[in-house]
Amino acid sequence: MAQMHFSAASFLIRWLVAMVLVFATFNPTSYSYYQWVAAWDGINIPLKVLAGVLLLILFVIYLRATWRSIGPIGMTLAAALIAALIWVAIDFGVLNLQRPTIFTWLLLFALATTLAIGISWSHIRRRVSGQSDVDDVDD
Repeated sequence: MAQMHFSAASFLIRWLVAMVLVFATFNPTSYSYYQWVAAWDGINIPLKVLAGVLLLILFVIYLRATWRSIGPIGMTLAAALIAALIWVAIDFGVLNLQRPTIFTWLLLFALATTLAIGISWSHIRRRVSGQSDVDDVDD
């Protein structure tokens, strides 16, 4: 079996898809799936359902890959790292909690980055350690 070449561009594509997924689902502007559906006007219901199902499929793919590759410990460590970075930013005055919009953007960015790392982790691990992950092998 040929091994897929994983590069910075491969990670960047996964990260950009995660960013589009997260920010299309919710963001502080009025341009998100959440805002579109929250303004329930009875218009375009099939289109809203279709978009919701597509977003759900992408989230399941990303969350399942992230959960399987870095696991609960990795997810906990990622959350702890993000929380610590936010705490440091607040402590140094870089992040002001009086402006919740910036905080929301930061959390969405952190979520997308965590998902991108999670979906790429098996490739990154193989490059760093030379070890491959194998799941669901049937005889």
